[in-house]
Amino acid sequence: MGYLNTFPLSYKVQGLRIVIVGGGEEALNKARLVTKTTAQVVIVSAQIEADFSGRPVELIERDFIAADLDNAALVFVAEESAAADLAKAEARARGIPLNVVDVPAECDFYTPSIVDRAPLTVAISTEGDAPVLARLVRARIEAMLSPRIGKIARLAGSLRQKVESLIHDGAARRRFYEALVASPAVEAAEAAGQGAAAAEALLAQHADNAHANGVVWLIGAGPGSEDLLTLRAQRLLQEADVIVHDQLVPDAVVQMGRRDAEQISVGKAKGHHSFSQAQINTLIVRLAKEGKKVARLKSGDPMIFGRAGEEIAALRKAGLPYQIVPGVSAALAAAADTATPVTLRKVSSGFVMATAHGADDSDLTHWAALAQSGLTLALYMGKSIAPEVAARLIGQGASAALPIGIVVNAGRADKSTYSGTLGALAANALAFADGPAIIFVGEAVEAGDWADAAQLTGMSFKVA
Repeated sequence: MGYLNTFPLSYKVQGLRIVIVGGGEEALNKARLVTKTTAQVVIVSAQIEADFSGRPVELIERDFIAADLDNAALVFVAEESAAADLAKAEARARGIPLNVVDVPAECDFYTPSIVDRAPLTVAISTEGDAPVLARLVRARIEAMLSPRIGKIARLAGSLRQKVESLIHDGAARRRFYEALVASPAVEAAEAAGQGAAAAEALLAQHADNAHANGVVWLIGAGPGSEDLLTLRAQRLLQEADVIVHDQLVPDAVVQMGRRDAEQISVGKAKGHHSFSQAQINTLIVRLAKEGKKVARLKSGDPMIFGRAGEEIAALRKAGLPYQIVPGVSAALAAAADTATPVTLRKVSSGFVMATAHGADDSDLTHWAALAQSGLTLALYMGKSIAPEVAARLIGQGASAALPIGIVVNAGRADKSTYSGTLGALAANALAFADGPAIIFVGEAVEAGDWADAAQLTGMSFKVA
């Protein structure tokens, strides 16, 4: 995790002055930014060359003097001159935050790229390192936010006292505000000039249901990279009151939730089970009955080896609402990492996902037959017993020459890959990297890109 050299905050300027020393284009650029505030903006320079017409600014065409900083909240210096040097010295002497345009080393603060939906503002800063990147990020955020979101924010502010009088529980109040700002009906009503009435109706509905049960979202966290999380998963994590997460879910993904959300690790990892499945079921039912929005965050996809079925059964029995949010399963991430087509015309007509732990002889006989028929196997949870499983598959009739590929930490920057044959895996004592693994078995594996993979000793297949 990187650390910030600056702390982002919003600075009060109402009733104060913002002084810009300089009269050229750089001064005009800063004026465009700061005139979006209610501060009195003052331009001071012996030569005012840029066109400030139409801007709510006071123009003072002379050299800067110390008295220009009386009642000033911020100072910008946008020219090089003896007067500018005096302005910098005076700002520092008075302890007024100073920005020297295009000289980061002399700046007390940086001006961010701003998304303006007053009273909502979003500021993007790169600490002066990459202003072009900040503008690109701003453009993306601009596209995401409705032009009317600011008006809805004002609606929320106007209802604050009434909300507190009708809804006494803090979590229930938060749910109302979340529903208000995300409601298409309220936004449409606001566009028609009926936003206040729509917001009042929504408030009445939430006041009547303030003590209703919560909801559980079973969310697939994907294989571990934050950028493989779905947009729906990101949105619901931001809405959740509690995040109940598995051990394999990286902290970076958990931290994508609301800052004030409670985080509960249920610690289900190989050799470490701090919570039994029955305890997890009881926990999410209790939290939802308390009226909370619960994000049950699972590695990969919740419906693939995530025991979601048992949790869903518990929620159904308790009469609680739930929603499934799919995630990228590790096998699919591993296939993408290695460009392995798990189905391939005239080679593999199907794809089977199975867990190697606990497999008995009947399972292995079935898998061996499927692999021999051309289907691709993706075996989960089998790294520690991989040689044993490979040997047992061969014993049940699978060819020792079948290509295999192994991806550890699929979908992550620290992934490791291994390739060879089923026979080579059965005879191999290689120490695999730490982390969960996917073992591919089948003829289609040979079509993948395993050029950088560690080769298992024995009958390795050739990479084209």
